[in-house]
Amino acid sequence: MRHGAVDRIEQEKSTSFANDGKHAHNTHSALFAEVKVDEQLGVIRVTRIVSAVAAGRILNTKTAHSQVMGGVVWGIGVVLHEETLIDHKFGRIMNANIAEYHVPVNADVHDIKVIFVEEQDNIVNPLGVKGLGEIGLVGVAAAIANAIYHATGKRVRDLPITLDKLQR
Repeated sequence: MRHGAVDRIEQEKSTSFANDGKHAHNTHSALFAEVKVDEQLGVIRVTRIVSAVAAGRILNTKTAHSQVMGGVVWGIGVVLHEETLIDHKFGRIMNANIAEYHVPVNADVHDIKVIFVEEQDNIVNPLGVKGLGEIGLVGVAAAIANAIYHATGKRVRDLPITLDKLQR
């Protein structure tokens, strides 16, 4: 650039797809969960999760894998740990600090497998890439709740899922 006496190079381009109503342009996924429920100890363990994601062309497999895996871990936390406790008499949040906020740790996260389904989608954009965003989180609660139903025969429809909710 010095030899060409060029200070900087800029190029910007945007693209948009024709929304004809015939094609879905979204990233989609399917999640499968395996759980173990110990009724005597009151422990629910998510032992395995498989997340299959169709996100068009994946440009960086390592970062995409980490993005989806992080969403799955976040989902495990939502399902089994995270809860806002409210004092109904005073209308205040009782656990409003991070010290009392439970999030998943290594002991809570077991086998997580992320699979990227190869798909070529030249309709969405010329590169065929789609966004991953929070697709790793989207189906985790439903997958774990269904796995708990298959393990115990009890449907749980509110989060976090605890053993006392299974015994009702």
